[in-house]
Amino acid sequence: MVERKKEGKSEEKNEDKMEERKKIAIEDLPGVGEATAEKLREAGYDDLMTLAVASPKDLAEVSGIAEGQASKIIVAARRMADVGNFETGEEILERRREISKLTTGSKALDDLLGGGVETQSITEFYGEFGSGKTQIMHQLAVNATMPAERGGFSCHVLLIDTENTFRPERIIQMAKAKGLDPEEVLRSIHVARAYNSHHQILLGEKAAEMTKEFPIRVLIVDSLTSHFRSEYMGRGSLAERQQLLNRHMHDLLKFGTIYNAVVAVTNQVSARPDVFFGDPTSPIGGNIVGHTATFRIYLRKSKAGKRIARLVDSPYLPEGEVVIQVGEDGISDVSA
Repeated sequence: MVERKKEGKSEEKNEDKMEERKKIAIEDLPGVGEATAEKLREAGYDDLMTLAVASPKDLAEVSGIAEGQASKIIVAARRMADVGNFETGEEILERRREISKLTTGSKALDDLLGGGVETQSITEFYGEFGSGKTQIMHQLAVNATMPAERGGFSCHVLLIDTENTFRPERIIQMAKAKGLDPEEVLRSIHVARAYNSHHQILLGEKAAEMTKEFPIRVLIVDSLTSHFRSEYMGRGSLAERQQLLNRHMHDLLKFGTIYNAVVAVTNQVSARPDVFFGDPTSPIGGNIVGHTATFRIYLRKSKAGKRIARLVDSPYLPEGEVVIQVGEDGISDVSA
């Protein structure tokens, strides 16, 4: 009973904080007049949180204001939004109660992930061609439209498609298997084809604008590294590639944090038998992707439509692996 009262109080406290942040307009920040506020809104910085987590250089570039003024605005936004300060572990635990979990369609895989794919994080699924990465992305998009009691968010989904792998026909199959209205599900999934790495980065930056029109709680990138891999080849372009990839991933993570959304990405692999003994595959992107992705799931093919999913990295969950089924109905547990 005492624990429930504490949880109720913490939830009320979090809601009160969020309401307070919403009431504060960006014009209330020192040094932000009507003209500056208009520039910031046009650039997508329309509330305290988006300003609080921005960098002075980026804010100055997109809004046309001086970098010194941008720094002052960000500091003021952080102070008013109460972010960027030291917190106790108890306060962080209270904030983490806002996190939700999206079902993958497989209870075994959900359990491996601690209850499902977590909001405010980046979950990376990587593996060879045909390992089921895109199938899982399609399934997450469908599941997100389900109500909370079924493991969904009753929300809309953004999907950045870099390899032309999105298939509405597959969505229809999966939706019917879940007893959902396929047309309604398709209307809830917003797909953008990224034609190169810069277009992909732009789509990631513009994702926040879509939240003004639709209740977006899931952002999918399939796949994360294909454009970067093909456009920046050779050691001479490695530094530039990693810098752009780092920026893109932090934009995705910022979106997940601000909007309490799931961010799920797929990644390709490359053979490196000199590093990985036994299974000579490793995800593209090196330390940039490895350090920014919160959860990393390695997928590999098995027999009769089965896939083996291994959790190889997580801040708090143990390593482990499960077997899942990829069939006409979508992602499910392996039947006994």
